Amino acid sequence: MNNSAKYKRSQAAMEFLMTYGWAILVVLAAIAALAYFGVLSPEKFLPEKCILQPGIACVSHKVEPTKVTLVISNGLGRTITVDSIAVGACSGTTPFEMQSGTDHTFVIGGTCSNGVAKDKFKADITMGYTEKDTSLTKTAYGNINSKIE
Repeated sequence: MNNSAKYKRSQAAMEFLMTYGWAILVVLAAIAALAYFGVLSPEKFLPEKCILQPGIACVSHKVEPTKVTLVISNGLGRTITVDSIAVGACSGTTPFEMQSGTDHTFVIGGTCSNGVAKDKFKADITMGYTEKDTSLTKTAYGNINSKIE
C-alpha cells in the first residue's frame, strides 16, 4: 500500500469526524441558547406549590399584587401561637392561637409589591410561632411558587 492511499483514507476519516463535530457543536449551542433565554426553565412546567415544615401545612394560597393569603393548618399535635409570618417582601405580625388540627387564613401584607397579575411569584416563607405548653419560640421555613392573580 502506498502512502497516497493511506493519506486519502486518513483525510476522509478526518473530514467525517469534523463534520459530526461541527454538527454536535451547533446542537450544543442551540441548547445553550434555549437555556439562556429561559425556554428550558423547569419552573414553567412545575405546578404551583406552597410548602412548610412537616406538621405545619400550607393548605391553600393566593398571591395578589399587594398581598399574600395563606391557609395554614396546625398538625403538630399541640397548640401554637403564630407570632409573625413573612412571605418575600410581605410581612405580618398579628398573634393568633391555633389549636392542633385546625387551620386559619392569614392575610399578609397590604402594602408590599409582589409584581403584576399573571407574573410568576417565588418567595421564601418564614413563620415564627410559640408552643403554648412549653413557651418555646420556634421558626418554620418554607417556600411558595405561584402565579400572581
